Amino acid sequence: MGITRGLVITALFGIVLFLLIPAYVPRPRFIPGFAPPPDMWPRTVSMLGMALGILLVGLSFSRKTEAIADPENASAIRGDTPLATLLTRFGWTILAFALFIGSVMLLGFLLSSILLLMAMLLLTGYWRHKVVAAAVAVALPLVLYLFFSSALNTRFPVGSLFRAIGI
Repeated sequence: MGITRGLVITALFGIVLFLLIPAYVPRPRFIPGFAPPPDMWPRTVSMLGMALGILLVGLSFSRKTEAIADPENASAIRGDTPLATLLTRFGWTILAFALFIGSVMLLGFLLSSILLLMAMLLLTGYWRHKVVAAAVAVALPLVLYLFFSSALNTRFPVGSLFRAIGI
């Protein structure tokens, strides 16, 4: 089963990399010469996806991985957590991502990312370490935002709420 999944994942990312992304993407004049070309991130994600698919194929040959993938041993993977709790967390995760998508236009990308990361830390149970979790939830989106906006000159949505009050 893992071999088939790995091959399908590798094939899908290969199709994206070799067929869907054009061979030559012209660089617009407003992008400086030192900045990456517009097709860099789609190519990078496609290559990483292919590498992960190949890794899954390779790991599928291991006996230990085969034992973990066995549906009868699924309780060993999730520990003592009941299946209903895991499904509830999954539902909350889907809701958090939907709220993130909706809140980006209102609150902006940075604040929405901070709230999403807080929700994810809460759902994974890492929120027990409140100080560290709060620091990570604020610092990680802020550092990524500053890196992409300063170094790569990437613009993110500001949010209509902050635009309305003049921030």
